[in-house]
Amino acid sequence: MKKNDITLRTGLFGIGLEAYWEQFAGLKTRLENYISIVASNLESYECDVVNLGLIDTPEKAFEAGSLFRKEDVDIIFLYVTTYALSSTVLPVVQRAKVPVIILNLSPEAAIDYAAFNKMEDRIKMTGEWLAYCSACPVPEIANVFHRVGIKFHQITGMLHDDEACWNEVREWVAAAKVAHIMYYNRLGCMGHYYSGMLDIYTDLAKLYAHFGGHIELIEVDELVSLRENISKKEIRGRVKLFYNEFDVQQDCAEEELERAAKTSVALDRLVEKYDLGSMAYYYKGTGNKANEDAISSIILGNSLLTAKGIPVAGEYEIKNAQAMKIMDSFGAGGSFTEYYAMDFKDDIVLMGHDGPGHIAIAEGKTKVRPLHVYHGKVGNGLSVEMSVKHGPVTLLSVVEKVDGRLMLLTAEAESVPGPILEIGNTNSRYKFSIGARKFVNDWNSNGPAHHCAVGIGHISSKIQKLGDLLNMEVVKVC
Repeated sequence: MKKNDITLRTGLFGIGLEAYWEQFAGLKTRLENYISIVASNLESYECDVVNLGLIDTPEKAFEAGSLFRKEDVDIIFLYVTTYALSSTVLPVVQRAKVPVIILNLSPEAAIDYAAFNKMEDRIKMTGEWLAYCSACPVPEIANVFHRVGIKFHQITGMLHDDEACWNEVREWVAAAKVAHIMYYNRLGCMGHYYSGMLDIYTDLAKLYAHFGGHIELIEVDELVSLRENISKKEIRGRVKLFYNEFDVQQDCAEEELERAAKTSVALDRLVEKYDLGSMAYYYKGTGNKANEDAISSIILGNSLLTAKGIPVAGEYEIKNAQAMKIMDSFGAGGSFTEYYAMDFKDDIVLMGHDGPGHIAIAEGKTKVRPLHVYHGKVGNGLSVEMSVKHGPVTLLSVVEKVDGRLMLLTAEAESVPGPILEIGNTNSRYKFSIGARKFVNDWNSNGPAHHCAVGIGHISSKIQKLGDLLNMEVVKVC
């Protein structure tokens, strides 16, 4: 599946009791209209909706489960429109085998008691009551799901005029989209681990187990080979793009810009060849001039890739490439970062990193600066200097626990203005609601690697839902 083919397929069905329809005129049509409203709302969240309408018998439930499975839905919304037997629900969810969200939505804020009690026809009264009876079977459904081992989530609210309720629905759809993206994502791993940086080492099979996707192991030699076939015209065009996208400082040598441009075009070809949606890389290149030349000119190209939805993590930080992809898939960005220092005077944490940055979430235009030494590594080259946009941000780390399972660690903060270190790196000042000292202690106590991803906006509630869909523990520090 191509990385841009990320359409979420959402299953929707309502439930009822077939015996009601002959007894209560208009009830079925009324409930079907409710389902249509839910379907329309889901479609507005840019997903394909497989709407099976009202399921009112066990026989139809078995058919519905098979159809959802055939249609390859990623998530199911079960709209409880009125009372229904749990036997009309269980076969659908058991067969489909995807996460289920129970929608317990009342059609209005309250029944019009006065009008209801003035109704003289007892049959019509019962039909009217059943139209508001969505809460009634939810305990029965929850009981059965618990007892047969089906994990579920529920949203209780109103069909109309309930922003909190529909924001929950939107977040579940957003989380399901990200789970879908991660399942089909192709992650490229180019080079090798940074020797001695033990916290970043990981078991690739664990990533498959938690996220799905595909991991392609790539030789740096292949990037070098692609560089050899880049034309001067392509190099000139990419240098021009650099000037459009970056604030290129005057002390950047044209020769260095051309070197970076050559590598950037080659990176694009590498990504296209393997259909990559993200990448992690590191390589010394020592003793091989061509390899060293490629790796020391890689930052601008990787920053461009990151900005267009193909996040690139340095130092072969594969877990953090996953965190960056999650953040970017939520539309929050996802820039590579780590602690730099603490400012106890202003109660902030300075965070950033050398290497590629997510220039689409930068405060202002990202500067390009020359490096006389490549941050303690071999060679020299150009690097990017940026701060994340001022305002709310979220940090995310994919953490490997002592039992080998992965978890998601998150924190919300504010990116605030102030002095930064002008050293050619990504660099931001973050203020946390629990204070810098407590944040650092609490974050570290969960055992993350020293890198994490940062994106704009407060999205920890979406990350929690993603964790629920992926059966991953989520810890929120603040």
